[in-house]
Amino acid sequence: MLRKTLDRTVELFTPSRLGTPFRWVLASSWTTNLADGIVLAAGPLLVASRTDDAFLVALAATVQWLPPLLFSLWAGVLTDRLDRRRLILTVDVLRAVVVGGLAVAVALDAAPIVLVLAALFVLGTTETFADNASSTLVPMLVHRDDIPAANQRIQTGMITVNQMAAPPIGAALFAAAQAVPFAMYGVLVLAGALLISRVRLPPHGRQRHERSHVRADIAEGVRWVRHHAAVRTLILTVLIFNVTYGAAWSVLVLYAREQLGLGAVGFGLITTVQAVGGIIATSAYGWITRHVTLADLMRIGLVIETLTHLALALTTTAWVGLAVFFVFGAHAFVWSTTAVSVRQRAVPTGLQGRVQAVNVMGIFGGLVVGSGIGGLLARHWGVTAPFWFAFVGSAVFVVVIWRQLRHVAHTDEQPAPADEQPAPDLT
Repeated sequence: MLRKTLDRTVELFTPSRLGTPFRWVLASSWTTNLADGIVLAAGPLLVASRTDDAFLVALAATVQWLPPLLFSLWAGVLTDRLDRRRLILTVDVLRAVVVGGLAVAVALDAAPIVLVLAALFVLGTTETFADNASSTLVPMLVHRDDIPAANQRIQTGMITVNQMAAPPIGAALFAAAQAVPFAMYGVLVLAGALLISRVRLPPHGRQRHERSHVRADIAEGVRWVRHHAAVRTLILTVLIFNVTYGAAWSVLVLYAREQLGLGAVGFGLITTVQAVGGIIATSAYGWITRHVTLADLMRIGLVIETLTHLALALTTTAWVGLAVFFVFGAHAFVWSTTAVSVRQRAVPTGLQGRVQAVNVMGIFGGLVVGSGIGGLLARHWGVTAPFWFAFVGSAVFVVVIWRQLRHVAHTDEQPAPADEQPAPDLT
């Protein structure tokens, strides 16, 4: 009876049509998301425990967002050239070692702000390569028609584990002993690597005898994006909106403390309420996509994000702020799941890594610029100034990009060529 119940539960969360390899990928994703969520809360708290300077707090966000801007194009090339499973395994071991070393330094009270910032930069670098390779696995392992369903399950894990369960755990562990959440991160990342080692991937287009220059590979990915209207529009939107988002969120730990009066655990609660909003959006996602066009879905999301910045700039009450974060969490899930599915269904398998790299350049290019702006604004005009900047900037861009989002509705829906379909179960 117990076995039947377990089988039904597994089938509910990961239908057999998605395949056993995807189940290993999903388990690894949920495990590493637990690790990331713990550090999502513990990292800013560690920085804030070393300095009260708003610029240095924002700089901590910058040093994590800078590596994808610097290295994502090279990560995309390696993802499309190398065995993606081995690449993920190698990088996961490296980032576990880096954070494990930080945990030791914190435990020995030998982690000044400079060391913390350096460790966060190295961690961001390793995650750039791991995340790029991981983002290409779904279209390699599941049928094209099942890509949205697979991404929905990965996003659900990210919301429930990374954003809802893990940050309060990370904040509580940090409050108990500052080194513990970072040690826990290392253990969980190694566990995620062990799970991904069970997957065998089909070929992804690049043969061993093929040789090309790195610049030529990068140019091919950029050229493909430039000529695909839907993906190009999405990446441009992500770039601009992450400038405004990065400005506001780079000082979020200070905003929560000074504007909303939240402590360490309360700061972790922000990501939790966003995750609750995401879970509700998860349950309604199928209905939403059946009744709202992709273009309108993008437009609604941009309006919600713009109004989020306005509401947070105005409120001084914790419960109102948490309600705003709840709505923002629902929007973020719908937006990210839709954008990922559009991109994965449109991009050929052999270009997934490089196109994802261009997308990451848009994401983190915006975040790096935004975090610098946010730190300076907060230093001179207070913690709400970045949110006012984010509101005005987002509102202007919504007007500019509104008509261009029609391209998303016309993204190529034709089946992928036979040689791009996933291989049979290889486990």
